[in-house]
Amino acid sequence: MFIQTEKTPNPNALIFLPGKEIMGSNPPRSYHQDQDVSESPLAEILFNIEGIEDVFFGKDFITISKKASVEWAVLKSPILHSLNDYLQDDNPVVIEDNTTPSREDTNEEEVIEKIKHLLDTKVRPAVAQDGGDIIFHSFENGTVYLEMFGACSGCPSSTMTLKNGVENMLKHYIPEVNRVESL
Repeated sequence: MFIQTEKTPNPNALIFLPGKEIMGSNPPRSYHQDQDVSESPLAEILFNIEGIEDVFFGKDFITISKKASVEWAVLKSPILHSLNDYLQDDNPVVIEDNTTPSREDTNEEEVIEKIKHLLDTKVRPAVAQDGGDIIFHSFENGTVYLEMFGACSGCPSSTMTLKNGVENMLKHYIPEVNRVESL
């Protein structure tokens, strides 16, 4: 298996492109070195490599963020080796728990569906090109709460993207949206 890498606007994050689906149609997942990653055997393997801080699994890519004190020249080879060994056998990236989210009231649910649709069709494809993702978290009292993952998490330009790009677009298309906040 040949895994390509791409730089991101965040110097501490790289995109790894294995040429196959990682999460496919499942929602993306993000993991930090200090959290329980037992649902993802691949994240466990990657966090055994000293210097990795975050792992983000997108549709067909993996974004890995490192500590600023560690160079990519040191990390790249063990990461590629681990990814290659794990992914070539079609092992599961995440072991799904199959819980269903609770449903909200119908009017608010329609607004949420519009928000998710705009994020999925206009925002996420552009952000994925930079090795990150923006995921809808909640909508409360006119405020959309989003989580930024992968290269977007900790990127210097992420606040500008969120406020000048995402917030303005959502407010334009959905009058119920007053502002956007990052979690």
